[in-house]
Amino acid sequence: MKQKIIIGSRGSELALWQANFVKKELEKKNKNVTVEIKIIKTKGDKILNVALSKIGDKSLFTKELEIELLNKNIDLAVHSLKDLQTEIPKGLKLAAVTKRHNVQDVLIAREKGTTIFNLPENANVATGSLRRRCQLLHLRPDLNIVELRGNVPSRIKKFLDSDWDAIILARAGVERLKLNKHISSIIKIDVMLPAVGQGALGIETRASDKFVNDIVHSIHHEDTYIAVVAERALLKTLEGGCQVPIGAFAEVKQNGLHIDALVGSLDGSITYRKKIRGIKTDPEKVGKKLAGDLLKAGAKTILDEIYKTARNK
Repeated sequence: MKQKIIIGSRGSELALWQANFVKKELEKKNKNVTVEIKIIKTKGDKILNVALSKIGDKSLFTKELEIELLNKNIDLAVHSLKDLQTEIPKGLKLAAVTKRHNVQDVLIAREKGTTIFNLPENANVATGSLRRRCQLLHLRPDLNIVELRGNVPSRIKKFLDSDWDAIILARAGVERLKLNKHISSIIKIDVMLPAVGQGALGIETRASDKFVNDIVHSIHHEDTYIAVVAERALLKTLEGGCQVPIGAFAEVKQNGLHIDALVGSLDGSITYRKKIRGIKTDPEKVGKKLAGDLLKAGAKTILDEIYKTARNK
């Protein structure tokens, strides 16, 4: 007899694509398992008229899923790893990480081939991310940044119905939903660093549930896991969340674990970017070391200022 396990997922098209992807992979690798999907609304899905940076809750897209997990109403939760806070609640664990999709951001503009650099002067570019805002303004201080929230298809629709010149989205989400036709250009990582965990899916489970943990391990991708552990350690050391412009990308190569990261001011006028190589057997140490290098270089001043402003609001 097949054993049933239940995935908890947000209800957006992208979240359901991710949950269905995990369902198919689990059923393919585990013939004794049947998988159901339960849709759960999170705080981030309900509050769509406020900038993410102003809500300030690190578990914006995960808390309700985690409560359902702890209450044993679901067996695992599938997250975009960039949404999963670095402090995981007691009793839960990040049990598996899927192979990473393309990590870059993409520019969606009126014409194919448009890039950040050939947008018209004072162009209106929409994004809900302080990380993107910071890096955009650092490259193009003349740009006018517009706040944008919502799921991937609704953001694209808002753009098409607007007079904006462009929007920026994660390549993974656009490609997973087969909306590639809207992409004007792919933004290289050396131009714009992605969010921590971007392009990877994180599977969260109850730490004590050996049966489910063994099953989800069948779709675990170790090199992606090593990379995102380093990125998440960097983010945790910098105490970053939605209120701080932090970008990072780690990659396992033949000669070790490479990580590249950036901390910037909200207006993009100051950015600190550094990269290091370390051993892949201790990714946490590598991430923490790079965070320390950034703090020493001057990022601490930026972070202190941002946190002080946030506390006084």
